[in-house]
Amino acid sequence: MNSNVNEPDTRDAAAPAVTGERADLLEALAKQRHFLRFTTRDLTDEQAGLRPTAGELCLGGLIKHVTKVEESWAGFILHGASAMPDFTAMTEADWARRADEFRMLPGETLEGVLADYEKAAGRIDELIATLPDLGVTHALPKAPWNEAGARWSARRVLMHLLAETAQHAGHADIIRESLDGAKTMG
Repeated sequence: MNSNVNEPDTRDAAAPAVTGERADLLEALAKQRHFLRFTTRDLTDEQAGLRPTAGELCLGGLIKHVTKVEESWAGFILHGASAMPDFTAMTEADWARRADEFRMLPGETLEGVLADYEKAAGRIDELIATLPDLGVTHALPKAPWNEAGARWSARRVLMHLLAETAQHAGHADIIRESLDGAKTMG
């Protein structure tokens, strides 16, 4: 993904050919990533950190969060639950640090946030393209929202990333429209 949201993605030229199910899933995820990134077009760093709705979300924070999500799930695909925290053991301080994923912090720039997202997306894309078997599963990490003993495959992780990115692209569209009336579509 190019950090300039108005330019086409040319990264695929050097990537191995991906076909079938993997190509379909990666194409769907790329489309949702584009919608999310596109909401930040022509914004300043300050605007990317604004929270114009009743919620706590800002555009830069949403992209930071999705970046962290992709990084965490890439670790899970490779190493299982050990790559993720035990959410049931997190302290209030841990949750406060996690909340910073949803904010633009002092010194952070929209350009930097988008560049980090591009790197995380590239890692997931490469992993999905080269993983020998999308069906290999790992036990999920301990979390109040995970069923005890549940296992996810790389395929299921990719579907989760697609759903989460689409959900946050919708959040981002509402935030952007609240900022200045700009819309992703329409």
